[in-house]
Amino acid sequence: MSDRLRFGSFIPPHHLPVNYNPTYALQRDVEIVQLMDAIGFDEAWFGEHHSGGAEPIGDPLLFIAHVAAQTKYIRLGTGVVSLPYHNPLWVADRLAMLDHLTRGRVMLGLGPGALATDAGMIGIHPSQQRDALEQDTAVLMHLMTSNEPISIETDRYKLVDARLQLDFYQDPHPEVAAAAIVSPSGPRLAGTHGAGLLSIGATMQAGVDVLAMHWDVAEARAKECGKTVDRKNWRLVGLMHLADTKDQAIKDVEYGLREFCDYLQHTASTPQLTPTGSSIGEYIDWAMSTGAAVIGTWQEAVEQIESLQELSNGGFGCFLLFDHNWANWAAKKHHYEIFGDYVIPHFKKTNHRLKQSELATRAVRDKLAAEQQAAIGAFSAKHGKPQA
Repeated sequence: MSDRLRFGSFIPPHHLPVNYNPTYALQRDVEIVQLMDAIGFDEAWFGEHHSGGAEPIGDPLLFIAHVAAQTKYIRLGTGVVSLPYHNPLWVADRLAMLDHLTRGRVMLGLGPGALATDAGMIGIHPSQQRDALEQDTAVLMHLMTSNEPISIETDRYKLVDARLQLDFYQDPHPEVAAAAIVSPSGPRLAGTHGAGLLSIGATMQAGVDVLAMHWDVAEARAKECGKTVDRKNWRLVGLMHLADTKDQAIKDVEYGLREFCDYLQHTASTPQLTPTGSSIGEYIDWAMSTGAAVIGTWQEAVEQIESLQELSNGGFGCFLLFDHNWANWAAKKHHYEIFGDYVIPHFKKTNHRLKQSELATRAVRDKLAAEQQAAIGAFSAKHGKPQA
């Protein structure tokens, strides 16, 4: 791939333990996106959750509308809208309006829904969610791409000659991406509609094992459906916490890693991505010994992303930091700053000429210094040591 690698963050968000101040927690979610915008990150994605207590964003489109007015450049995506919970007509309609309000900075990530308790509150059994997602995505894409009205009745909604009244700001519409963890259902959905792909937990063992398969499935399915998929629209989500030294990074995560791992083990519905252990020491050992996370320096972050490029068997378009609160607020912001200062320019090569210029200037300085020293030596040999 010749395109520059893009960078962003996947923000569920995870606020733990659940005795936190929700007002301030949501404000910190806004502030981390503002920081990313100032640093030069490319995009941020926000989840949809309605139970569990740890992830307080119930409507990522509403959150995007709020944070878009407080940022300038960063693109903002739903990571993800749990489509089976919604009428596809209203999702498409709100997306079109938001596309205009953000001047084309919005993206749409889709998934079946992460928590069984979310689905249960509206009478959907988890076993129904995958099929519902496929059906609803087909309806949604028709609404987004066709002027022809659509009529359909499911056990969750009914549409009668439905169509959008508003064209999109982006041409032809905002980017759509399907979420994938381990199973091929997400890549198949992406291929069916020529959409992008969000590979969540790409650095955890289960994610690493299926990384290349994800894109192979998407490409094969796209070919079957007469669509095309582009690796630049493939996003890998990985876990990291960076500090000035490895020892400092390990000390930082003692603040919140235990609560994060406990949540994945006992609340989140992703058994493929479950940590092992029960103490902070065991969790740190799990993260570092398995390669599930980088807890260390920016050089280690670069190494892991380069490893993912190899494992992807052809490259991907964007790396997303899995946002978390392993460290306190100050250390978390510093983690993002380190990533922005050193990791992003390493891959984008935006500091390439700066480094070349420094080396060239240093070479000239060294040459002039050598010439000056030689001149002093010649003068001393001819006239004796100069007087102070």
